[in-house]
This record gives sequence, structure tokens and C-alpha cells, in this order.
Amino acid sequence: MNPTKEMELNEKDELLNNEGETELQEETETMSDNATETDNVTDEKNNLQRKYDELNDSHLRLMAEFDNYRKRTLREKAELIKSGGETVLISLLPVIDDLERAMHTLRTAENIDALKEGVELIYSKFIIYLGQQGVKSIQAIGEPFDTEKFEAIAIIPAPNEDQKGKVIDSVQTGYTLYDKVIRHAKVVVGE
Repeated sequence: MNPTKEMELNEKDELLNNEGETELQEETETMSDNATETDNVTDEKNNLQRKYDELNDSHLRLMAEFDNYRKRTLREKAELIKSGGETVLISLLPVIDDLERAMHTLRTAENIDALKEGVELIYSKFIIYLGQQGVKSIQAIGEPFDTEKFEAIAIIPAPNEDQKGKVIDSVQTGYTLYDKVIRHAKVVVGE
């Protein structure tokens, strides 16, 4: 064989070996990159799973806390409804005591004027108590007719011109509770 050809063959072998080594290095690097990417994906997956678990746990705890809050609130409302009127009723007991004394006195009374005075005192005590609770009577006579406050049960001809459209008589007193009508006054209106 020719030395030049032998050299060329050696060079070609060397080039092929170098190319093979380069390809092998590239494959090794690619495999190592793939392994790194796989590790990164696994780490990211683990982090996401941990975050999901934390959020899910937090969500479940919040749901349980809200459910407990709702149940507690319902219990408190029921208790308020059950015993809310207790203070009102306790405050009414002295008025009932006064009425009992008045009824007892009625059976044995000889002085009617003293009895009238006693009943008027009980009435004024009761009206004062209602005022303390925010209940006020609606003044009707002489007021312009207002369907928000009054219920007309009769319409009569007005005795004079300035009483047209106004309340002439009140058959039943109306009441407000903190400016909200709780019972309309039943009135007679002039036409």
C-alpha cells in the first residue's frame, strides 16, 4: 500500500473516531440534560403537589371554620329570639302588679275618684314604659290624611272647609316603633 493512502486512511479513521467521540459526548450531554430536565420536572411536580396539598388543607379548614361560625350564629340567634323578649316582659311585671292591685281595689272601692286616679297612674306608667322602648302613639286628629300612618274606616262630609282631607276622629290609636309604623291609626276622614 501506498504511504499516502495509508496516511489518508489513518486520517479518515482518526476523523471518524473524533466524530464518534463528539457524538458520544453530545449524546452523554443530551442524556445528562434530559436527566436534569427530568429532575427539574419531578421537583416542580413535587412542589406543585405540596402547594396543592397546603391549599386544599387550608380550604378544608376554612370550610370547617365557616360551618362552625354559621352554626354558632344560628344558635345565638335562636337564643336571642327565645330570651330577647325577656327584658321587655320583666319590665312589664310592675305594671301587671299595679293592675292587680287596681282590680282588687275595684271590688272593694267606695271612692270612685281615687280608683280613677289609680287607673290613670297605671296608664301613664305604661305609656312611659312604652316610650322608653321606642313606642310612640301617632297623633291623628287634625292631621292631613296619610296612608302611611292612617287607615280610613269612614269618610264623612267635613264640618268646615279647612277640615277637608284631614282626620276628624280617631277610632283606634296607631303606634310607631322608632318611627316605623307598627299599627296604623283607624280614623274618620273629612271629605
